[in-house]
Amino acid sequence: MTKLFSRFLKDESGATAIEYGLIAALISVALITGATALGNNIGNTFNNLSDHMDDAATAAK
Repeated sequence: MTKLFSRFLKDESGATAIEYGLIAALISVALITGATALGNNIGNTFNNLSDHMDDAATAAK
């Protein structure tokens, strides 16, 4: 029984899978955060462009 327990403690094969899972989760969070910030900036840019086009259309009348 002691031999089995010590062999279990030395086995690190599962730890590698957990590490890769954590790395993938961190990359996912970073991508989602970046996409959200970029999406908000693009939305603001298009809203500003729309406002300028409305102003130009109104001034041209």
